[in-house]
Amino acid sequence: MMNGTKVIVMKELSRVFHDKKMVFSLFIMPAVMIVGMYSLMGTLLGNMMSDIEEHVPSIYVQNAPADLEEVIASTGYKANIEYLTASDNTDSLKDGIFSGTVDLLVVFDENFVDTIAAYQAAGDPIPEVKTFYNTAEDYSSAARQNFVNTVLVPYQQSLLAGRLGNIEQLTVFYIDKNPEASIIVDEKKQDGRMLGMLVPFLLNIMLFAGAMGLGVDAITGEKERGTLSSMLVSPIKRGEIVFGKLISLAIMSCISAAVYVVSIVVAMPILMNGATGGALGSISLQFTPIEVIMLLVILMVVVYLYVSIVALIAVLARTSKEANTYVMPAYVLVMLGSIMTYAGTGDTKLANFFIPIYNSAVSIQNLMMGELTLAQFGATIATIGVLAAVITALITKAFNSEKIMFNA
Repeated sequence: MMNGTKVIVMKELSRVFHDKKMVFSLFIMPAVMIVGMYSLMGTLLGNMMSDIEEHVPSIYVQNAPADLEEVIASTGYKANIEYLTASDNTDSLKDGIFSGTVDLLVVFDENFVDTIAAYQAAGDPIPEVKTFYNTAEDYSSAARQNFVNTVLVPYQQSLLAGRLGNIEQLTVFYIDKNPEASIIVDEKKQDGRMLGMLVPFLLNIMLFAGAMGLGVDAITGEKERGTLSSMLVSPIKRGEIVFGKLISLAIMSCISAAVYVVSIVVAMPILMNGATGGALGSISLQFTPIEVIMLLVILMVVVYLYVSIVALIAVLARTSKEANTYVMPAYVLVMLGSIMTYAGTGDTKLANFFIPIYNSAVSIQNLMMGELTLAQFGATIATIGVLAAVITALITKAFNSEKIMFNA
């Protein structure tokens, strides 16, 4: 049986890797597209953030206290500020904020300073500072946030200090004056948790996408072209043909998934640095030799499961169009089963590791955090292995059916 399977594997691999167009579309073009797309997104996000930071906002202040300009000068806040009196109409400015030509309107209550000075006891009037801005405009939102944090908060603190004489009277105790010195964390788990929210999901959908792209053409496509018929009447047993097809598809799916993963590893830092300005710092993962082996085993059985699912659909379909239609619900199911890792908390309930698809995603997540137990690993491998074996048996049965294989 091994000789026939080996012949089929070599035939399938040769068919793909001797076709330059197929090699380019399956392995090269996705890498170029992912790196290019993520790099472009990172560059655009970085440019957008730089543009917001460099933008000098246009701000109008009505009923400004006499000492506000001094406060603004002391903070170093940079903006084009115009001051209005209480009699000035602000309707046109609000229209400008709506249209995006004005960034911010700050309105102090009339008699702002006098109201603060007159405060004696609870219930006395407290003045208000209103900020009018547009949440749909980046410049406006940034102008409001910066003005509040850079000008109004320090101004508020200075007025409190003037009222109390010693603002420390408001401070009963400190909570972690140096927060970083109080952190006790397993860095591997922390980094693994951050990446574990995304990587298992991406791995699962990429592995299935690779199987989907290759499996339909390798089986349904050959049925349409008539090449599978000649293979079925050859001396090679149909069980050997099934295993040969599945093994070759698994190999090519792994290569395709590896291309996707490497591309994302290269491109993701570019995107994240552009989106955060490098604020996330460096994130790294460290695996022990045992964890590396466990990860490889999980990926191999998952690849075989996805290949077998696609192959079963492909062998039952009459045309490639029909196969692609039928395979999409399975793709959605894989996405739904994997997206649960976005909760970012991992899973410890052993019963959940007997749920196909979900168990592979959460096992990879736990593994990245260094928390995958042998029981969880065993449940995952056993469940996926049994399901893949059942599907393989169904494919073999389908191959032995003349009605199915010859679209009778």
